[in-house]
Amino acid sequence: MDQPQVNKTRWWHAADRVGATASFLCALHCAALPFVLALLPLLGLEFLADHRFERGFVIFACVLALASLLGGYRRHRRTLPLRLAFPGLALLLIGVTFAERYSIGLHSALVTCGGLLVAAAHFINLRADGHRGHVHTSDCAH
Repeated sequence: MDQPQVNKTRWWHAADRVGATASFLCALHCAALPFVLALLPLLGLEFLADHRFERGFVIFACVLALASLLGGYRRHRRTLPLRLAFPGLALLLIGVTFAERYSIGLHSALVTCGGLLVAAAHFINLRADGHRGHVHTSDCAH
């Protein structure tokens, strides 16, 4: 594999890892939020309960997911990551727009499930890329 291709593949792997981590943290945040809402100001973390912060985080996660998962599809042609991501992204977006007006429980359930689906899509995308052959992180002769 030539050097530009190796660098490109490394970037996609890093994007998937960041996306998977962000999606998983988003799911944890939303699952725990109803239980720790009163503690956040005491810990100086009240910004985590702000809907603007959450919307920004979800938009970041959606853009990153689309970029890395569509790039992954172009490389390995496996549709499962996209079939998990699209409903996950829809749940995330519905959760931070419409559902937050109704109840914290509905909002949390939608965003938690959406985040877990997107995280799963990233993990499967990484695994699909791994099946194509691995990328060497150092110059080694085999």
